[in-house]
Amino acid sequence: MGIKVEFNLDLALRDISEFKNGNRKIEECIPENLEVGKVYEFLKKDQRNYWLFGEIPLIETKGNEILSRPKASIIILEATHFVEDKEIYTKGKYKVINFISDGETYFECFDKIGVRK
Repeated sequence: MGIKVEFNLDLALRDISEFKNGNRKIEECIPENLEVGKVYEFLKKDQRNYWLFGEIPLIETKGNEILSRPKASIIILEATHFVEDKEIYTKGKYKVINFISDGETYFECFDKIGVRK
């Protein structure tokens, strides 16, 4: 028996309509009025590890690994694993650093553009 852990290079949340339709908790969705500098809570099923030492993309997921291009650059401030009803979850907080326009290149590999020399 092993321990199932997923390493995520981004934070993938659902569209806010999933919350409005009663399908998801609000922490599982990208807030409707996302603001730079503001801190938000997130919730993901399963045990997930995130990089905590810099900016990562915030993306939208439709499930089954159907992912959008980055919508914003964020920093994960904290992530905690917990068990509820015999299911493992990861919850935490993230801070929005910058919005990313459609088609804009903001990250290079795992680095923000301009960081690599």
